Amino acid sequence: MRDDRPKEENSMRFLFLVYADEAAMKSRPMEELRECVRAGREYDEVLKRDGNFVASHGLEWSSSATVLRKRSGKVVSTDGPFSETKEQLLGFFLVEAKDRAEALALASNVPMLETGSSVEVRPVQDIPD
Repeated sequence: MRDDRPKEENSMRFLFLVYADEAAMKSRPMEELRECVRAGREYDEVLKRDGNFVASHGLEWSSSATVLRKRSGKVVSTDGPFSETKEQLLGFFLVEAKDRAEALALASNVPMLETGSSVEVRPVQDIPD
């Protein structure tokens, strides 16, 4: 997904990648999962109000993923789950912040942290046209 909206002057974009143990998340009561979604949407509104929001989405479970690789010149696909890690990518926030310190402060308020999830903060590379 490419966002062609102009960045705020003197700002950078950061991607907050939300990771959690899918098996643990799936074992939670449905009402708890709904609460996670509600809290994420509320956080979107805070980011919008403060001018930091660019985009956010939750992702389907990793079992719905397909990975493409090129082997001997041919594209090979593998259906999920394919991850060997304990945590899987559950969603993301794309934000604008003036610097890394502000991005880390914003990421420290991602509601999924309350569930034991982790949030990776990564600057978005500004690739010139």
